[in-house]
Amino acid sequence: MPSPSIELELNSLKDAVSMALDYAAKLGTSGAEVAISKQQGLSVSTRLKEVETVEFNKDGALGITLFRDGCKGSSSTSDLSPEAIRRAVKAADDIARFTSEDSFNGLADASLMATHIEDLELYYPHETTPLALELLAAAAEEAALSSDPRIKNSDGASANAHTGMKVYGNSHGFLHGYSSSRYSLSCVVIGEQDGNMQRDYDYTVARKFSDLWTPEAVGLKAAQKTLGRLGGRKIATTKLPILFAPDVATGLMGHLVGAISGGSLYRKSSFLQDAIDTQVFPDWFTIAEQPHLKGALASAYYDSEGVATIDRNIIDNGILSTYLLTSYSARKLGLTNTGHAGGIYNWTLAHTGQTFDELVKQMGTGLIVTEVMGQGVNGVTGDYSRGAAGFYVENGVIQYPVEEITIAGNLKDMYRNIVAVAKDRDLRSSIRTGGILLDEMKIAGS
Repeated sequence: MPSPSIELELNSLKDAVSMALDYAAKLGTSGAEVAISKQQGLSVSTRLKEVETVEFNKDGALGITLFRDGCKGSSSTSDLSPEAIRRAVKAADDIARFTSEDSFNGLADASLMATHIEDLELYYPHETTPLALELLAAAAEEAALSSDPRIKNSDGASANAHTGMKVYGNSHGFLHGYSSSRYSLSCVVIGEQDGNMQRDYDYTVARKFSDLWTPEAVGLKAAQKTLGRLGGRKIATTKLPILFAPDVATGLMGHLVGAISGGSLYRKSSFLQDAIDTQVFPDWFTIAEQPHLKGALASAYYDSEGVATIDRNIIDNGILSTYLLTSYSARKLGLTNTGHAGGIYNWTLAHTGQTFDELVKQMGTGLIVTEVMGQGVNGVTGDYSRGAAGFYVENGVIQYPVEEITIAGNLKDMYRNIVAVAKDRDLRSSIRTGGILLDEMKIAGS
């Protein structure tokens, strides 16, 4: 539970939001919404166990958007005094009076507002100091540098502790706020063997400080990943099964987010245009969105328009069940708001029962992709072509690291041709998935 002092500060921010909404109502606007975000954090980075930077941030602002019969105006202020808030509301109203009318503008429907809101356990305060964070970062570097003589250098480590508050209200009478925390530790190291140099990293992130991996675990994992890349080579141009490592698989699913988002759809710039209720993935494949997971990194009872979030299947037995719509994009498309203003909420991919290592064996001969590079993804056509690195696998056993290759395909085909999803999920992002095995992709090499 938040402490009394946190509750007091939250109530103060709610009062500021209420004040802005009252000012807006007196101006005769057709609707208004106000949001305040306030963050405080400490970050320490080291290199070769010596402090490079110490950064402390404390900032926040009130943002207000007013509507006048389809015209929209927005302004913001970091000064929360009554007079500054009044001026911000007046500025937003002045802008609204001179903008073009757009009939799709406006608040989300009142009937969609969240009414049942519980504590999602997103806030775990932890007192720390620059010295404490420095010791964490330095310990991660020490673990990596002392693990193997081939780890020659460090590209730095970073330890971070951040807390924040968010309050949102609108003229439907919705007003709510909550606190959150996020802690992280990362380490990047450089290895050398026979004149060949490679770098890699690892990281941990959590709402609760005690849930972070130890610095030794982060450093050793960064070192192991770096050492694994030494001696990389190209392979001949071919077609092979591809196994995306979990942290790369999240990016593969990230392209789906963009393709089914309202903005892409009403602009007709998506390779999944008009794909609702059609088979996009294999018939065993499901993505469940779980907004109310306690303590998760992407949990919320409402989106940035106050719309209630709900458990739903984004992909249900391979079929695209829903788009990701805000109030504006829903009106543009003549559909219903899905509560996705501000992003997605804990997408969890159903797995096929195997661990990642078991998928390596199942693949037989193929390529594990541990890194992709470049921007070669066309959101309109789905064409996919990116630089990649990873490991060549033969008879289910890793043979050697691979680098300087390109993997290519089309996302429509790639999604349909997913063979399996590993059960050991990476939970460090809003997309929670294990490794993803595809039956085949084009590989451009030597």
